[in-house]
Amino acid sequence: MATPHTAQAPGPGQLAPYAVQAEGARGRQFAEEPKTSTRTPWQRDRDRVLHSAGFRSLQYKTQVFLNHEGDFFRTRLTHSLEVAQIARSIARSLGVNEDLAEVISLAHDLGHTPFGHAGEDALQEAMAGLGGFDHNIQSLRQVTEIEARYQGFDGLNLTWETLEGLAKHHGPVRRPQPWLAGFDARYPLQLETHASVEAQLAAICDDIAYHGHDLDDGLRAGLLQLDDISEVPLLRQCLEEARALDWSRFTPLDREQRVRHETVRRVINALASDLTAQTRRNLEALAPQSADDVRRAGHAVVAFSPEMAARNKEIRKFLYGRLYRHWRVSRMTSKARRAVGEIFDILAQEPGLLPPPWRERALLCRARGDAAGEKRVTADYIAGMSDRFAMEEHRRLTDLSVLG
Repeated sequence: MATPHTAQAPGPGQLAPYAVQAEGARGRQFAEEPKTSTRTPWQRDRDRVLHSAGFRSLQYKTQVFLNHEGDFFRTRLTHSLEVAQIARSIARSLGVNEDLAEVISLAHDLGHTPFGHAGEDALQEAMAGLGGFDHNIQSLRQVTEIEARYQGFDGLNLTWETLEGLAKHHGPVRRPQPWLAGFDARYPLQLETHASVEAQLAAICDDIAYHGHDLDDGLRAGLLQLDDISEVPLLRQCLEEARALDWSRFTPLDREQRVRHETVRRVINALASDLTAQTRRNLEALAPQSADDVRRAGHAVVAFSPEMAARNKEIRKFLYGRLYRHWRVSRMTSKARRAVGEIFDILAQEPGLLPPPWRERALLCRARGDAAGEKRVTADYIAGMSDRFAMEEHRRLTDLSVLG
């Protein structure tokens, strides 16, 4: 039974009618004692996410560069904070629920594996035929099952609106993976519809954030040069605007660094400004009178203009070709994928090597004859690792000179 929200809704006029609002919100999966608080339900969700083990582990999970390659490259933690900042700013401009946009942004990568998509690819291969592995679904598993902090329930018991946003911020889920289908049967999230404006914002602000900071990190690492980005029209425009400023009082080295930052800032601003303007136009055309009207619209309302959508695709294509597939990044990706696969193979074959309580969970599945569940425990354990913990665990499992 869901428990009703007790926090006060924002004051009159602060939220648009199509925003998710505390009045009429759908509560939580498990009943909790009523709390007197000045926090909204989604501020409470945010605080639960911020204090979770999954969120802390993000500070040592890869974005593009492995954690040990430098202290100033982005991690999943800094990425999530940047997504939340952009999403909050746009949510405020559109008159929608900033707190909900923020918590979905902060939680959207909780299910990411160590070593980014290399780790995810390894777990997807390992779990083929057993439900697969997807970091978006893993984020939902993290906040509904894996976090172990409360006496009354597993997970964080986040609000329906936050869970909905995590499940379908990229759009309706037509063919849910088995675990998600099972969860939806127990606690329906209306997977066939679009999500709220706030969740849609979190999804596209994810793109804006990583395009900006991956450009910055690629330039800082020397894998990209400023002149390289001139291949992409929007990047060229932002670079030319940055270089046209008066830099005469700066040394050449300082000027180069500041031009890089100025360029990236202008890229993010161009994408965010266009997204805000086009989304406002889309909302005016739809004229939704509730968050459910947005869900039932049949199409996403948060979107770039057609012109900026094309520019955004050009940036993505450039980053894939020049950064993510750079030979140095590819070498590390290859090693990381193999390491995660080897950790999985060893632990799946010998669950007694898992640390408690993972060992108990896996052996209980084995006793029940649940092979898929047993391997899912191993995948959950690995997905929660940071980069450096995964490297140490691989060493502990494969190097005879390392104890334990």
